[in-house]
Amino acid sequence: MLHATQLTKSFAGQPLFSGVDLSVAAGEVVALLGESGMGKSTLLNALAGLEPLDAGQVRVGGGASGHPATPVVEVTSLSEEACAHWRRAHLGFVFQAFHVLPHLSVAQNVGLPLLLLGRDEPARVQELLERVGLGDMGGRSPRTLSGGQLQRVAIARALVHGPGLVLADEPTGNLDPDTGEQIIALLLNEARARQSAVVLVTHSRSAAARADRVLRLTAQGLVPAQAAA
Repeated sequence: MLHATQLTKSFAGQPLFSGVDLSVAAGEVVALLGESGMGKSTLLNALAGLEPLDAGQVRVGGGASGHPATPVVEVTSLSEEACAHWRRAHLGFVFQAFHVLPHLSVAQNVGLPLLLLGRDEPARVQELLERVGLGDMGGRSPRTLSGGQLQRVAIARALVHGPGLVLADEPTGNLDPDTGEQIIALLLNEARARQSAVVLVTHSRSAAARADRVLRLTAQGLVPAQAAA
């Protein structure tokens, strides 16, 4: 589903990472670990086409074994407009900063990806709200929610349209341990049920332990890691 080869990125003349190779199969969850400042969030943004790279290629697509609704696309070669259209249809991104729209209700925020695709599926929106523990809060304003609740809104929004690729940047960072376990279980279940690929940046050892593979980002690239390391 995701094939990234030889990704290189520098910031202010200093290398963040180089030679990053990453392949994630449909239905697989990969956790990325690494020290603060190593560029984990930057790497996620690059995989989404939100951050330019110095070198490398990112290709996303279904193929014979992948998500049936995800065409094969070389993300790094798309124009800005084409990349935005691709993200809208095929990518779910969980940002650390939530990016929940305060003028929309909780349900409207979660349903926004469907609206942008011309899909009217209120039952799907309600299903995701219930699965993240916000089933009775669809009509509320985001201004009335806690940080942990806003995180769950962002996660539901990222999953609602059934994307082929899900990129999650510290999705449990604002959640208590029990809710964090619930959210990781949701990501795993969605990935396997819909044959989506998930790349998860986390500092949580318990979250990483639930992934199919755990990798550590270093200046030289990605290396296998133990979740408890």
